[in-house]
Amino acid sequence: MWIYLLLSIFALSFFLIQRKFSYWQRQGVPFIPGRFPVGSFDGVGVRNHPSQLLTKFYNERKGLHPFVGVYYFLQPVVVILDLDFAKNVLIRDFQYFHDRGLYYNEKDDPISGNLLHLEGSRWTNQRKKLIPTFSSGKLRMMCPTVLKVAENLKISFERCIAEQGEIEIKDILARFSTDVIASCAFGLDCSSLLELDDEFRRTGTKVFDISRWKLLKLFFVFAFGNVARRFHMKLIDEDVSEFFFKVVRETIDFRKKNLVNRNDFLNLLIQLKDKGELEGSDEKLGTLTLNEVVAHSFVFFLGGFETASTTMSYCLYELSLNEEVQERARQCVKAAISKHDGLNYDALLDMPYLEQCINETLRKYPPSTIYRIVTKNYQVPDSSIAFPKGMSVMVPVYAIHHDPEFWPDPERFDPNRFTPEECSARNPLTFIPFGEGPRMCVAARLGVLQTKIGLATLLMNFMFSNGANSTEPLQYSPKHFILTPVGGLMMRVEKIP
Repeated sequence: MWIYLLLSIFALSFFLIQRKFSYWQRQGVPFIPGRFPVGSFDGVGVRNHPSQLLTKFYNERKGLHPFVGVYYFLQPVVVILDLDFAKNVLIRDFQYFHDRGLYYNEKDDPISGNLLHLEGSRWTNQRKKLIPTFSSGKLRMMCPTVLKVAENLKISFERCIAEQGEIEIKDILARFSTDVIASCAFGLDCSSLLELDDEFRRTGTKVFDISRWKLLKLFFVFAFGNVARRFHMKLIDEDVSEFFFKVVRETIDFRKKNLVNRNDFLNLLIQLKDKGELEGSDEKLGTLTLNEVVAHSFVFFLGGFETASTTMSYCLYELSLNEEVQERARQCVKAAISKHDGLNYDALLDMPYLEQCINETLRKYPPSTIYRIVTKNYQVPDSSIAFPKGMSVMVPVYAIHHDPEFWPDPERFDPNRFTPEECSARNPLTFIPFGEGPRMCVAARLGVLQTKIGLATLLMNFMFSNGANSTEPLQYSPKHFILTPVGGLMMRVEKIP
């Protein structure tokens, strides 16, 4: 009796799994075959980085169809292969694709209710409130705070090269990002650059410590979000969430009691929390709750920590291999500082070649794949194919950024790809490191500003070269969603006399 029951369950499970993996075939869509349990993403998180697998799919099927069907675990997913179709998803038909489909669970995990994860009208409402906090005027206001942290970055590099000629730069630059975010988003005078065991740094790194269990959980909640919510699953560990809530709550209380007013992102959030508008503006944006203030401060940390530090790291890595490019970037920085009487906001806006270097770094090492989810049934133009509500869509940014059709010799680092003339002649969808359309990263300019300040400070004071322990070509960790080099980035650093 039990044997027949088990055989029946096995047969039914086998049938359902096979039916799942025949979805694209039944729809008449070109597809990458999948197998249980990981679908088309063989070795993901173990041997292969998701971006590398998506690039493989892109290179195999581009030109055959505007998109290809793949399987992420048991879920059918669309991978876009055509720039015009990408424009449909990100811009033209945004009303069908306005959510990222990333897991969040505000009830059990309030910190997950941030702008990165929110959906529908909640996202629209919060985005409207936050966009003014990243205006040019607000960035100018926050610039001195970042410049102050950059002074410690210089001191930290000086200490390291006094002890050893070759240093691992990614950890130092991650500490720089930590201190910038702690200061701007949480109002803390954090000093992880000078104090290696700083509590904010120690707690913050837990967010990015990817154990095998956490990796499996991330894949599960992405593929089965509704099931994960029923089981009250959280993305952020309880102690990490409590720490960030405690920091924000205590900082707000301290500022109110002592009438402290700082030029930082947290102060802008406090203004929205208390008044529903920003000082100097008559626009009524609506108030924020404490949970929302913490969630938005946290996503500031989440987005800025890895993106800015890895971009600076990869940029210095490329400059260490290209002495002529490095010197040209250094002279660009020197000219701007001389023209504007120091390293300030106006000088940072007047560093075109350094910005070209940053853009070329973002092209070669884009932070992330773009994720969207179908929010209502979508009929593919000029086709009988329809995407049902809930279908996930991926735009393979790394693959597009390395497509030789758009970027000749894509593995070569060439900042001249980003001269004004080159940019105007190119389809803007070929360069999308921060996304595109209404769901584009609202803090992109702040991230670039932070990156510029870090690089300008270092180029003015140090020379970078390929050392004996440098790794080439780079290998990417399969355990991180953002492109992260295995073993860090070692290079030789010398003080400029």
